[in-house]
Order: sequence, then structure tokens, then C-alpha cells
Amino acid sequence: MSCTNPHYCTEWRCSEPCSCEPVRRLAHNTPTVCQLQQILGNKRCCPNQEDEVWPNLYLGDEYSAMDTDKLQCLGITHILNAAHDTQEVSTEAIYYKCLPITYFGVQAYNERTFDMSCFFSDATCFIDQAMRTPGGKVLVYSVKGESRAATLVLAYLMIYRNMCLVDAIRTVSARRFIYPNEAFLQQLRCLDMQL
Repeated sequence: MSCTNPHYCTEWRCSEPCSCEPVRRLAHNTPTVCQLQQILGNKRCCPNQEDEVWPNLYLGDEYSAMDTDKLQCLGITHILNAAHDTQEVSTEAIYYKCLPITYFGVQAYNERTFDMSCFFSDATCFIDQAMRTPGGKVLVYSVKGESRAATLVLAYLMIYRNMCLVDAIRTVSARRFIYPNEAFLQQLRCLDMQL
């Protein structure tokens, strides 16, 4: 999956192609978008600014990314901004210049016409390498952390943690409210069928 979309931050690049190989799993049936939306449900809880959805992997909103004191307390070493340069969030690589944080941003829009799958390979590789770093802790965020950022976290769990889409959704939504838009769910379905 090579990204043809030029809208990503060049602060970080996948430097170890051999360690970025996705895990393969047994074939299964992928639910429809409608069935996935039913799994996600309509129940909105009040999420924290950030929630640990997998060991050392946090999903958060723009406020969690702006709270540098809390980032340091949590020990965050890597940040993936799923709304980089969209004028929706005010944190980019320069915001963290005084912190020991590695930044990676993708310019994604929470629109039904946007192709998020273009970023699956680079974004999930970034998360994987961060998680392999000794003491590595990752914050993936967007405006609310419900759609764009959640989609990238789900893709990571599918590609590198050998989860089917339904298991990834259940894992993340047990810890934080998420609701990827229909287009992102369809793109995740396609990924699920490819793995």
C-alpha cells in the first residue's frame, strides 16, 4: 500500500522496511458497514482527553495533544497527528520541539470522500516502530479522536496485532468511544479482506 497522497509530514519516515511487515491471519467474513456501525453503537460516553486503548497506545483529542505536562507525565514518546495541517488542530512538529517526542502527521479530513487508506501503511509502521522502541508510548489524535485517529489505530491493530476488524473495534471501543465515518469503515473493510 503505497501512499500517492502528498499530504503528510516528513518529520518521520519508516526506516526499517523489514520490521514493518504486516502479520497475516486466517480468512474470515468481514461485516458490512451497517453491521460495523451496529457494533460501534450509538452510545456516547464522555471520553477522557486520551485513553489507553492498547498497552502504551493512547487515542486522544486535540486537547490531549496540547497538554505537554500531561504528555510528559504519561511518558509519551511518539505522536501521530491524524489532522496535520488541516487548520482544525494547532499542534504540529514544532509544537513539541522542546520535548523528547517524535512527531508524524497525516493531513486527513473527516469527510466521506477522503481516502484514509492511503496513510495506513506509513501511519501503522510509525506506530509499530514507536511501540518497539524501549519505553515507547504513542498518542494518536485528531480533533475528537473518534474518526480519523481511531481509524489509524484500528488499522494498526489489524495489520500488526493480527486482529480482524471486529476484534479491533471491540478492543478500542471498550476503552474509548469511537465512530469512524462510513467511508473510513469501508476502507477498513477493504483492509480486513486483504489481510
